[in-house]
Amino acid sequence: MSSADATTLNPPVALKVGWQGAAVVAAWVAVALLISYWPNATRNWPMTQGLANLCVGVAVVFILLSLLGRKLTRLGLRLHTAAPWLIALPALLGLWELLTAKLALLPVPFFAPPQALLAVYLEDYARLADSLLHSAVLLGSGVALGAATGFVAGVAIGWSTRIGYWLHPVLRILGPVPSTALLPLCFFLFPSSWSASVFLIALATWFPVTVLTWSGVASVDKAYYDVARTLGAKQGFLIFKVAIPAALPHVFVGLFMGLGASFSTLVVAEMMGVKSGIGWYLQWAQGWAAYANMYAALLIMALACSGLITGLFLVRDRLLAWQKGTMKW
Repeated sequence: MSSADATTLNPPVALKVGWQGAAVVAAWVAVALLISYWPNATRNWPMTQGLANLCVGVAVVFILLSLLGRKLTRLGLRLHTAAPWLIALPALLGLWELLTAKLALLPVPFFAPPQALLAVYLEDYARLADSLLHSAVLLGSGVALGAATGFVAGVAIGWSTRIGYWLHPVLRILGPVPSTALLPLCFFLFPSSWSASVFLIALATWFPVTVLTWSGVASVDKAYYDVARTLGAKQGFLIFKVAIPAALPHVFVGLFMGLGASFSTLVVAEMMGVKSGIGWYLQWAQGWAAYANMYAALLIMALACSGLITGLFLVRDRLLAWQKGTMKW
């Protein structure tokens, strides 16, 4: 393709980013003016002007990215794709501000305005960061243990009927039981609340990883094994070079499901006996009726969960390049 052809293709993207970019900037500036100049209904909420300045900052950053996107086609395409959401977000933020701080239609303290969450992040960042770190260590330990044991169990059940004879009944009985239902028993059997929490998170991850890995290994086309045996492959080669690579798409689906289940187990487990963590922070905020802190922690948890799943998708796309784009997050 000649440079003239490339120039012909690029302007439509730039034009789309241009008019949508103007709408994005106008939306963020409008919500900044709403926050700054519309008087608060019940109290002078802290960080009101700071939130307005943040909205203006988002508009300025988008202007700079749009100018850069005219030279970088990939960045321009991403801005064009994200533009509708970048318009919807300030609209939702303005509606949230109106219902809470400006019109007081939602009762305080059960519903906090957005500037209250911003104040929490600025004033209580040390406790939030410490809780996030402890949750990350606990979640990582439990997910790693559950994923490893689930992967081994799934491969063993899918490959060996003898092993499946003994593990399958255990899987059918123990797997469907919610991990949180075993909470009182685990805190009695394990020496510490941390080890009990790791076990519960591992159990929540273990079941979907085991089932999906088993399904992946069992569904491998038998012709692959026949071809490998014809070429002189041993059993170890059949397992590690044929069965496991063919089962990887199912394994990642199990990991996605296990990671989601582990987050819900994490919150419940941290409400019982631990001294730090997102679940502990949520319980502490509820106990003191600090609902702004609770919403701030929930937002952090949602972003952390989404980030982990995004990272898992990046690993999946790297290992399964032939399936890249079939599943998106």
